[in-house]
Amino acid sequence: MSKTRLALRETAAPTIALVTSLSTLVCCTLPAVLITLGMGAALSSLTSNVPQLIWLSERKPLVFGGSLILLSLAWFVRYLTRNMPCPADPALAKSCARLRRLGGWVLYIGFGVWAIGAFSAFVLPKLMV
Repeated sequence: MSKTRLALRETAAPTIALVTSLSTLVCCTLPAVLITLGMGAALSSLTSNVPQLIWLSERKPLVFGGSLILLSLAWFVRYLTRNMPCPADPALAKSCARLRRLGGWVLYIGFGVWAIGAFSAFVLPKLMV
């Protein structure tokens, strides 16, 4: 097994999950933070240059639901491959173990980012009223 295939096997699902959870921050947390900090003009400029943010913000439940599904799938893939053997080559085995740890951390960060986004998109607006 090459190092590239090994890296893809160990980190692809967590990386995809992290990217999708970051999308929740862009769609829903960034506008809330900008408004809270009094940067309405910056938000107005951002939404005029990237109008897709409005579309994403209008579909918050879909964005968060889709990202939660991808995070759950990444966790499930990681769970299924947790006991998968690493290559016999010592250098590849060391790389495999390091990539497994890295993939785990990326997945935990993804769940943390998703939780922060969900809190700021769904809970914080109800607390501020």
